[in-house]
Amino acid sequence: MQPQTSKNQARIGARVPPEVLRTLHRAAELTGATLNQFLVQAALKEAQTVIEREQRLHLSERDAKRLLDLLENPPPSAPALSAAQHRYQTLKRDADSGFDWQP
Repeated sequence: MQPQTSKNQARIGARVPPEVLRTLHRAAELTGATLNQFLVQAALKEAQTVIEREQRLHLSERDAKRLLDLLENPPPSAPALSAAQHRYQTLKRDADSGFDWQP
């Protein structure tokens, strides 16, 4: 039978070699934390680092300048895109005014 856990918590587990377990216990002791506290803090810190790194966009200086130039001076829209935008705005305006559009 497993110990009861709060509905707001989940259990995780890992199997590690004895030397890894000894190292983790020692590090936890040195920080004044329990092994569980130490593992959760270390894993959370690493998870946040990975998420931040993966969400960041990395551009070369040349690409960054090109991106900024495109944002400040966007190219003209293709005719098909302009027509689609116009159709969308018309449909949206008709829907907002209660027009019952049927395809």
